[in-house]
Amino acid sequence: MPQATATPTESPSAASVPGPGADGAPSAPRRAPRRSGSEFAPLLRIVREQGLLERRTGWYVRGMLVNLLALAAVVTGTILLGGSWWVLALAPALALFSTRTAFFAHDAGHSQIAADRRTGRIIQLLHANLLLGMSQEWWNDKHNRHHANPNHVDKDPDVAADILVFTQRQAVGRAGFRRLLTRHQAWLFFPLTTLEGIALKLYGFRAVFSAPSADGPRLSARARSLEGLLLVVHVVAYAALLLTAMPLGQALVFALVHQMLLGLHLGMAFAPNHKGMEMADEENGKEWGHLRRQVLTSRNVRGGPVTDWLLGGLNYQIEHHLFPSMPRPHLRLAQPLVRAHCRALSLGYCETGLVESYRQALGHMREVGEPLRTQGGEDARTGVRSA
Repeated sequence: MPQATATPTESPSAASVPGPGADGAPSAPRRAPRRSGSEFAPLLRIVREQGLLERRTGWYVRGMLVNLLALAAVVTGTILLGGSWWVLALAPALALFSTRTAFFAHDAGHSQIAADRRTGRIIQLLHANLLLGMSQEWWNDKHNRHHANPNHVDKDPDVAADILVFTQRQAVGRAGFRRLLTRHQAWLFFPLTTLEGIALKLYGFRAVFSAPSADGPRLSARARSLEGLLLVVHVVAYAALLLTAMPLGQALVFALVHQMLLGLHLGMAFAPNHKGMEMADEENGKEWGHLRRQVLTSRNVRGGPVTDWLLGGLNYQIEHHLFPSMPRPHLRLAQPLVRAHCRALSLGYCETGLVESYRQALGHMREVGEPLRTQGGEDARTGVRSA
């Protein structure tokens, strides 16, 4: 297994560079003067030299087999306990391992598991479409646009104004129920994530079975048919399992608990990554290269093996965004290299504890909704954007 060492970059000394603050947030200033040439190239060279971009196929095969066995055990337990309300105790376990399934689908979509695109697609189709009921092509299209322009107000679909908004400018003109949501979105964020598992399925079904759109994934008829077939098989098999194992009312409660906890777990894994970090638009960030675009908009979460497992390696969000195809077990090895490189460039590297990451993310959500909570909403009407 590759062993990373924090080899110094060819950049200036880091001795005078401010490190993280006491709360884990990067110390000001977060923006450093631009330097000529590629800031990313020296880091990429070191990462390649240390073998951190090489595939870890065996690691993934073992992980996927263990996860499939765990899912099979939960399904078997559901059949055996069907008819007893004790079966509901298995819904959280099913949500836990369904989230692992989503993490493997995510990694396959980034070519972390296999260099061959066909193999990666098969792995993702099995994990996303068949086991989760989520369209892999819809997800890839959306997620790749996010990676290309993270936290960009106009280009990142993850921060487009929808149920939630992410800048005060997006809050302008919100009325009725949406205005109420925005005013209290910090409190509602995690409750709303309980709907994420269901939403992912609905978005995927809509993308596959509706007419192709200009801004959606471009699927061939064959690919659309295969995706659609696997999505239908998932729904039929899921319904058949629950309805044959338990009465209708019990099946509905089990499905609701499972899907809500799946959405909550996914939300807890994705929420710390970018919320409350730098946001780019047509003016702010237009001079950023790849390194700054990914580092300044991302936040890491400190932790050990348990945190890595629960968050699927997404707690190394900065490293993942810099090197999307890097295998998950190598992200922690790349971290000291990336941190040292950023320090040498006087570039803020944000890393916090898990609870602090949620506090920062929710604090940003609350700040965005603040003008709508003030008397008259004067700030919202002026269109002032959150910093």
